[in-house]
Amino acid sequence: MVIESSLAADSALYRQVVGAGEYWMRVVKQGQTLRILDLEGNQAADTLFYNASDVAERYSAIDTIREQGNVYLTSGSELISNHGNTLLEIVADTCGRHDTLGGACATESNTVRYALEKKCMHACRDSWLLAVAEHPEFDMSKRDITHNINFFMNVPVTVEGGLTFEDGISDAGKYVELKAKMDVIALVSNCPQLNNPCNAYNPTTIEVLIWDQ
Repeated sequence: MVIESSLAADSALYRQVVGAGEYWMRVVKQGQTLRILDLEGNQAADTLFYNASDVAERYSAIDTIREQGNVYLTSGSELISNHGNTLLEIVADTCGRHDTLGGACATESNTVRYALEKKCMHACRDSWLLAVAEHPEFDMSKRDITHNINFFMNVPVTVEGGLTFEDGISDAGKYVELKAKMDVIALVSNCPQLNNPCNAYNPTTIEVLIWDQ
């Protein structure tokens, strides 16, 4: 469901442009609002969320899908943790639908899906592993890389129950906004995927904004 935000970008507490293929990692405090903005359109933002006080509690696609009865996320969706708690709620969304099933690109999946020579291409899992290595203050390891949300990504479910990766449904200036229900660590990989149409074969920048409300 498309709902526009009442928050003005000029009043944001924090703003950061994230280049294609780069990561962004930060604590979003309880009560703060996080916006992920698709600056040029058709870009995928693969995102993980954790309880900042205990990273063993993190976003669970299984629990989120079960509780809301929908495999897609949009305004009003609550992101449920593996402990059954609400991490964040989507409070505004101008894209209208976000993927919970497609997972994140990795060197292994690039090899299986595309070709052996694609293995060494950069992937979201590599970005997350780099983030974890460069931020020891969060006390995380590769074992903490689990379910993710693909914001702006279009992964339809076929009538046979399979998944297809299609052109994105976002556009320049589209965004999703989330209200933190507890202190959370947000870890975003601005997807570098060149092999499927999730980024129109042309990864571009996103912007992350935070408000104290």
